[in-house]
This record gives sequence, structure tokens and C-alpha cells, in this order.
Amino acid sequence: MKPMISELRTDLSLAFRTTSPDSGASAKRLLVLLHGVGGNETDLASLGGTLADTRVILARGPLAFAPGQHAWFQVSFGPQGPRPDLAAAEQSRQRLSSFLSELQAEYAVPSARTVIAGFSQGGIMSASLGLTRPELVTGFGILSGRILPEIAPHVAQRSALAGVGAFIGHGRDDTKLPVDWARRADRWLTELGVPHETRLYPGGHGIPPAMRDDFLAWFGLLTA
Repeated sequence: MKPMISELRTDLSLAFRTTSPDSGASAKRLLVLLHGVGGNETDLASLGGTLADTRVILARGPLAFAPGQHAWFQVSFGPQGPRPDLAAAEQSRQRLSSFLSELQAEYAVPSARTVIAGFSQGGIMSASLGLTRPELVTGFGILSGRILPEIAPHVAQRSALAGVGAFIGHGRDDTKLPVDWARRADRWLTELGVPHETRLYPGGHGIPPAMRDDFLAWFGLLTA
């Protein structure tokens, strides 16, 4: 059964839609999902559509490339790999911080039961938020994404990060963001003392069913 998706809301720091198995129920958990570059907020609707007691937030990136095509920051690809617009990425990180605080106030869900996750560029932003503002979430998911090395000066203290969990899922044959990015993320989270799971899957740049299932199982245990 496909999840029901709300109308677009634009009254908070970011535009968003919601899904909920029971729109009249009071959600006990928040799952904030971020799409990849060139996508939109509906892309990940099915990822959290079957979760009980969970308010799933589908956020829209603030940059618009074309109708239905959005991003969190611009990025170009060259011989040295992806080159992000770091100023735009930082602006989106700040807006996400405000957005999460607004959501938690509106839906009366604490940070201890809030998780942020995303695909590709959305995973990048989820990691940036989780590593720099761990007081806002209990965990973050990087689905076929990476961690921006440039956020290092903003990363929180180890004592704060110890209370945040992370999930890394990546395709072994990913040609857009090669699997080495997942290995780098795994090493960095280990160095930072962030409890995490890293799982690799057959296939390329996407969210295969096995990754989806493993992520949802991790989310369920983290927020139980």
C-alpha cells in the first residue's frame, strides 16, 4: 500500500510534506528524509511509508533547478571527484537545524526520538546535521552518500557524538559516489566514537530493497 502524502507546507524553514500510516494518530517518532540532487521531497516517500507511530517528514531542498528538481547545494564533478558549493551546503545545514527544532516543537517529539536520513546528497546533509548538531537527533542515515570532509571544523565533541547512532548503506558498484566514500565515512565515524552500522550491497547508486530493510530495522531499534 502506497503511503498517503500531504499537501506541500511552506510555513517552516523548509518546504515539506508528511506521510503517516494513521494521520489522526499522535506520532511518537520523527523520521526526516532528504532527497538527492535533482530530485524532490516525494522521492523517498515509500522509504518510511509503513512505519507505525512515526511522523515521516519529506523535506524539499531549498535550491530549485527546474520544476520538481531540487537540491541542497550545487555540486560539480571533475577529475578530482565531486566539488560542492560549500557556502550553499552550510546554508542548508543551518536551515535544517532550524527545521528540526520547528518540527520537534510542532509534533511534540523529542530529539531522542528523531532521526534524519537521506539519499546521495540528502545523506550528505543528514551526516552534516548529525555530526554538528547531535543534540537535535538520536541518529542519522547515509544512503548512497558520503560525509563532507569540510565539516570537520564544525563537528561536535566526542562526548556529544557518543549518544548518536549512524547507518551507512552503499552499493558496491556505485559509479556516481564510489564505495570508497562509505569506507571513509566508516573510518571517520569510528575515529569520532559514533556507534554505527556500515552495510554494502550489490548494485549501483540507489536504495535497493535490502538497504531499505536494513535501514528500517536499524531505525526501529534505535528509536524503540
